[in-house]
Amino acid sequence: MRRLTLTLLTPFVALPLCAAEAKRPTPAEIIKQSPASDWRGLDPDNTVLMNVNGTDVIMELAPRFAPRHAANIRTLTREGYFDGLAVIRVQDNFVSQWGDPADDDDTKSPAKTLGSADKKLPAEFSIAYKGLPISKLGDADGFAPVSGFVDGFPVAADPKRNRAWIAHCYGVVGAGRGNEVDSSTGASLYAIIGHAPRTLDLNITVVGRVIKGMEALSALPRGTGAMGFYEKPEQYVPIRQARLLSQLPEAERPALEVLRTESKTWQQLVEARRRGTSDWYVYSAGHTNICNMTVPTRPKAAPAMP
Repeated sequence: MRRLTLTLLTPFVALPLCAAEAKRPTPAEIIKQSPASDWRGLDPDNTVLMNVNGTDVIMELAPRFAPRHAANIRTLTREGYFDGLAVIRVQDNFVSQWGDPADDDDTKSPAKTLGSADKKLPAEFSIAYKGLPISKLGDADGFAPVSGFVDGFPVAADPKRNRAWIAHCYGVVGAGRGNEVDSSTGASLYAIIGHAPRTLDLNITVVGRVIKGMEALSALPRGTGAMGFYEKPEQYVPIRQARLLSQLPEAERPALEVLRTESKTWQQLVEARRRGTSDWYVYSAGHTNICNMTVPTRPKAAPAMP
């Protein structure tokens, strides 16, 4: 009789657990319920506002990972280097690249001067892993033993070799270079617009990520030349200007804030991504990776009234 009682009770014990599974909060609900302390503003000295063909693109620099390149890009931006340049390459499922169209061995036009920016920089492919405040993902990454997020950037790491680097995920910005590893200056930049080309990791200096305006770079006509370069000057997509937020009056700066990837809200979003959060899902992968995760931004909350 005791065994029968236990058997009959079992389905009734399981029912509340199934209901709890069905009521997991959606990403939108998680964000809506997040405390203000889980969000941060944009760093005016490390955020670039670039106007591409009439659309604003906002790019966060990564001074922790590429300090020399970030400093050079700040100098180039302050001195107006990018003003009047162009997107010169759009390769499908790969990158959009911008810079000086004349900065090419095949052109006869003089290249734009770099002004007071450094003309030579060391490669900054990785930094030390030890002591890095990384919010780790629990899921395996095929390109590195450890993966997670630092300062909002997708990061891969190899603890045994004591190195960490920003992964080439969608929206990540890198510095174009030639065959020499130290041939990048930040004057030529590209953004990933397709499936994550992780084989570029540890081969190019990553300098930042686009946090808003990716459509201005990803939806452009594809170049018809080799590697997606535009073949005619009239195909170039103009960059009207680029400014650091610190160069703009405070009232003209984008009023955005970014979710902290060291926050509890971020951890909840990662779990939601891993499992699916609605009745639409018939299968839950229970897995994600750094390039499947997008760090949310939102309009900056108005200050509370006294």
